[in-house]
Amino acid sequence: QVVVDFERLSEHAAAFRGHDVGFCCLGTTRAKAGADGFVRVDRDYVAQAAELARAGGCRHLVLQSSRGANPLSPFLYLRVKGEVENLVQAVGFDRCTILRPAVLLCKRRESRPAEWVAQQFLGVVARVFPTAYSVPVETVARAMVASVLQPGEGKVEVLENSAIHELGKA
Repeated sequence: QVVVDFERLSEHAAAFRGHDVGFCCLGTTRAKAGADGFVRVDRDYVAQAAELARAGGCRHLVLQSSRGANPLSPFLYLRVKGEVENLVQAVGFDRCTILRPAVLLCKRRESRPAEWVAQQFLGVVARVFPTAYSVPVETVARAMVASVLQPGEGKVEVLENSAIHELGKA
């Protein structure tokens, strides 16, 4: 494990060398970082890390994005996720797997009351419609690893929430 300063990421290029596969789940919230900080973390840092990884020999990048990611979205969150998907694809990895999970079900250290309520509701809904609106983070992690261990379906593969659930069982 290497700790890097994302504000000076290019100075840490050595940390990105010698890896065949890269996994990226980097992100923040607008509430925590402000709109500019959210864009810097979720788009700029991710794109720069992808470039450093590719320059360091990484051939396959697995990126956690979001359901609804679209560079033309009027919503900042979905627009930034769509923009970073395009930027990462443009880096030129031999293979790029993009996961677009729905609401992530997880326990957080910080208090997010509205998210907690949503997770409680979606946890109940998930019993009836397990792949429709949410996905446990453990399932996303298993799907990310499984995506590397199986042959890809093209240079860029986008896995929506139901496919994440299926692959996360592997």
